[in-house]
Amino acid sequence: MQLNERIFKLKGVVQHYAWGGHSFIPELLNTGANSDQPSAEYWMGAHPSAPSMILVGSDWVNLTQLIKEDPANTLTTSVMSKFGELPYLFKVLDVKDMLSIQVHPTKASAEIGFEEENNAGIPLNAPHRNYKDQNHKPEVMVALSEFWLLHGFKSKAALEEVLINTPELKILLPLFKQGGIKALYQFVMEMTQADVNNMLEPLVKRAIRLKKEGSIDKTNPGWWAAKLYEANGITENIDRGIFSIYFFNIVSVNRGEAVFQKAGVPHAYLEGQNIELMANSDNVLRGGLTPKHVDVPELMKHTLFESVVPDIMKGNPGEGGELVYPCPVPDFGLSKIAMSTGAAYQAKSFSLEIIIVTEGSVLVNQSMVLKKGEAAAIFADTQYSLTATGNCTIFKAFVPSI
Repeated sequence: MQLNERIFKLKGVVQHYAWGGHSFIPELLNTGANSDQPSAEYWMGAHPSAPSMILVGSDWVNLTQLIKEDPANTLTTSVMSKFGELPYLFKVLDVKDMLSIQVHPTKASAEIGFEEENNAGIPLNAPHRNYKDQNHKPEVMVALSEFWLLHGFKSKAALEEVLINTPELKILLPLFKQGGIKALYQFVMEMTQADVNNMLEPLVKRAIRLKKEGSIDKTNPGWWAAKLYEANGITENIDRGIFSIYFFNIVSVNRGEAVFQKAGVPHAYLEGQNIELMANSDNVLRGGLTPKHVDVPELMKHTLFESVVPDIMKGNPGEGGELVYPCPVPDFGLSKIAMSTGAAYQAKSFSLEIIIVTEGSVLVNQSMVLKKGEAAAIFADTQYSLTATGNCTIFKAFVPSI
């Protein structure tokens, strides 16, 4: 398809996962609240399972197809030769209920796992498939509200304190002192379900009571253990993902702050809204807090059993109101552009960029208006300007210069 323009309005895909909310994403996109099904994620990019559409003239055209037809014009030949596709997936998330405990593999591990599952004849869409592609899945998130997540194992001192001060888990203290983080986590992840129930049922009951009394808050793992079961009651088989809530760092992120998740760091989103950018992959190894496939041996194989000090990024100031969040990967970069009425931002795209307006509205090249919730695709090697028609906030996904 011969294209004369370089900047196009983009329409993403809403994913209706059970953990999502009912109002934030519909209100952002101005589609009206959806009471029938939750709206968990809004995908923008060229992922095979949910490609975005761009507006060419009066027609909506598949972005993935356009990239395949003309990679040099859309991505550049250098990006296509390095990645073979648009290397990132851009999202808006609304987390009402906790997401699964998860780890992402390295690229080398993903390539091996993908080939092994192919050789074993496991269909790509099989629910027990771990590796949907051959890519790694590093990711970065920027909070759009107060946001809570689990990120990496606590320090050894903090873990010891948790075991000492949580009566139901105190029995695990000698094991931790002798074998460290890996021995502790492996033990609870490989426990029989009966033993999990015996250990966690009194813990959950106590947590629910404390939460109702108001004596614990969101900084306490018991608050989240209670949230999991307080509405519908304790299930027959208690989710062993609760151990992770107690063993991982509970992190609170304010609006505009960011956290990067590298391969091997166990994590889970707990509550709030964010912008998320990741490598274009769907490889997730799960460890609990989910009805989806949990593969403990595979999870253990790729988990970094080390203490993590969460790095909450404020962003590095750039030109024209831009804050750039440093991401130590070649696949993607993320920035936030905040402008007041009449302010202008000028840039030139290296590869395909996607921008989305989360507050206010903006004029692109003095010819295209993007309102709150609207997005645009900017093809490679394009000079462009953004002019604020009021106070506005824009998030930009891009490929760093090679």
